[in-house]
Amino acid sequence: MWTSNELALIHRFHKPYDIQRFLDSIPYNPVGECRSPRKVLADPKAHCFEGALFAAAMLRELGYLPLIVDMVAANDDDHVIAVFKSGDLWGAVAKSNTSALRYREPVYRSVRELIMSYFDFYFNILGDKSLRSWSRPVNLNRFSKRNWATTDEDLEFIGDYLATIRHYPTAEPAVLSGLEKADKLLMDAVFLGANQEGLFKAKEER
Repeated sequence: MWTSNELALIHRFHKPYDIQRFLDSIPYNPVGECRSPRKVLADPKAHCFEGALFAAAMLRELGYLPLIVDMVAANDDDHVIAVFKSGDLWGAVAKSNTSALRYREPVYRSVRELIMSYFDFYFNILGDKSLRSWSRPVNLNRFSKRNWATTDEDLEFIGDYLATIRHYPTAEPAVLSGLEKADKLLMDAVFLGANQEGLFKAKEER
């Protein structure tokens, strides 16, 4: 359970975009750990996985289901986002080291439509468009017995679970093999303000 001091902070979030603004305001965590939302609240920094779990926990406090979607990339970091529904439409809250893989307004009619809104902005430091597959939303309430939102335990077990579930391709291999690279202006915009230490998979050998 949350403490009274934690609840005072949590109650500052009135809508999903408030959660996004918080995630945008804190440093990117370059360490390969996975701290719980409680720990992110106490020591504000997060990488994308921690940010997605934090967002899901805060969305649950606002009355949404705590849902995350796993996005798998080729020659790049994977990405995890928290998703929510407003009526019949999907939106997302996310922490990213780049500027274009974050919040999405709830205007998308399906999860696939939401995921594909990230496609042209999801590329590695060489400009290769890298998003290859995505999972259906995972309801984190399945991990309630492990107190995922408030535990001191590392949450890598959730990442292990994501690796076991079905993922859906963004496009057929023949289509993906013919993609153009992102142009320089877009790359400059997307990597604007990125923490270079957080760009884990700079493929210097390629």
